[in-house]
Amino acid sequence: MSYLRAEDVLPIEVLTLVQKYVSGESIYIPAKGKKKWGDSTNTREILECRNQDIIRKYQNGMSIKDLSKEYFLTEKSIQRIIRNQKCSDTPESRVSDEIL
Repeated sequence: MSYLRAEDVLPIEVLTLVQKYVSGESIYIPAKGKKKWGDSTNTREILECRNQDIIRKYQNGMSIKDLSKEYFLTEKSIQRIIRNQKCSDTPESRVSDEIL
């Protein structure tokens, strides 16, 4: 990736404003309209589906150790997936922190 000199491409007003926040440092300016990770493929949906399966199996009594073997993930990764679950308002859908 090549770098552009800000003074060659930005109006002086914009350059002066940017220098108030970052002076003499390299910064990354993302492309306009750039897609988020997973937007170009269905990877995000696949992982969300997998994580919901993990949570459901955990709630039905499957151990973290068994889940890690089934999904080829570390026990810490399984714990993180369970911990990051967005709890709904129904008590039966919540994962107890005491078990973790």
